[in-house]
Amino acid sequence: MLDRINSLLGDEADSLLSHTCQGIPKEQITQPGSTFVERVFLQSDRPTPVLNSLESLYRHGRLGGSGYLSILPVDQGIEHSGAASFAPNPIYFDPDNIVKLAIEGGCNAVASTMGVLGSVARRYAHKIPFVAKINHNELLTYPNKHEQHLFGQVQQAWDMGCVAIGATIYFGNEDCSRELEQIAEVFYHAHQRGMATILWCYLRNSAFKKDGVDYHGSADLTSQANHIGVTIQADIIKQKLPVNNGGYNAIGFGKTHKRVYEELCPDHPIDLVRWQVANCYMGRIGLINSGGASGGSSDLAESVRTAVVNKRGGGMGLILGRKAFQRPMKEGVEILNAVQDVYLTNEITIA
Repeated sequence: MLDRINSLLGDEADSLLSHTCQGIPKEQITQPGSTFVERVFLQSDRPTPVLNSLESLYRHGRLGGSGYLSILPVDQGIEHSGAASFAPNPIYFDPDNIVKLAIEGGCNAVASTMGVLGSVARRYAHKIPFVAKINHNELLTYPNKHEQHLFGQVQQAWDMGCVAIGATIYFGNEDCSRELEQIAEVFYHAHQRGMATILWCYLRNSAFKKDGVDYHGSADLTSQANHIGVTIQADIIKQKLPVNNGGYNAIGFGKTHKRVYEELCPDHPIDLVRWQVANCYMGRIGLINSGGASGGSSDLAESVRTAVVNKRGGGMGLILGRKAFQRPMKEGVEILNAVQDVYLTNEITIA
């Protein structure tokens, strides 16, 4: 497996596989592993059934027992549109095929809308862990706006057999305060029901693009979103892979510290992820990075690269959707398995 990973990484192989983080060394973070739930959540205030739900996530699929996660998310039909999401492969308009892809792909869980999971719950909820995405932003409203609203209730997710709920907060957006209050309450009720919580910590603000540079993927801004997300007791944080840094300084708002840029978070892809992990209570709350949009023939290599950066940065896995479901199922399974192989390859260690 390592030879194939090296080949897919191409010219970046040595840089990504031999890098060592100096700003925040690996000894300072809580690293993933087979005993992660016991090491971290046993001493927390999470109700015992939440620990059972987390264990069901970490023990399922090809990565079961490794402490890493591979989740298939298919909620883009609402966030983007059904056409934009499923026209490349219309079979995934059918919820049955979404769950089949997650099972065939050896995923730890499938994350989708209340409607998708509810329509096939009795057939599949006992075969693969369900994560119900409970809120969405829809773009049929014109002019478009960026606001997350509940599309279901915690009780519905519990009744259909979900082990976790997922939610998005648009940090930096003018609607953020309402979303924070709402999802904090939703997460509380989910924990009381025994379900785990996963938070999509995404940035949305037109001011985050400055002088031709898009800082929505900046390590310092996304990491602060993570830091707020774990404060409302997300058990897992979903975040985009960082692509740059210095958003605070470029945009000229908020508070940061020069040591972040001079010492703690050097400009290397793995160090950028390490800063995201540090802001998740030094890894006590697992970080999963998203797979991003499909780019066609480059998807396999890009997915493997993202997995390597996430794993070596101290992350806990990938939540990869469009690169898998916007193609024939056999190819989607191959990409999911290739990502999982990164986490199963012992020679690829935390930097």
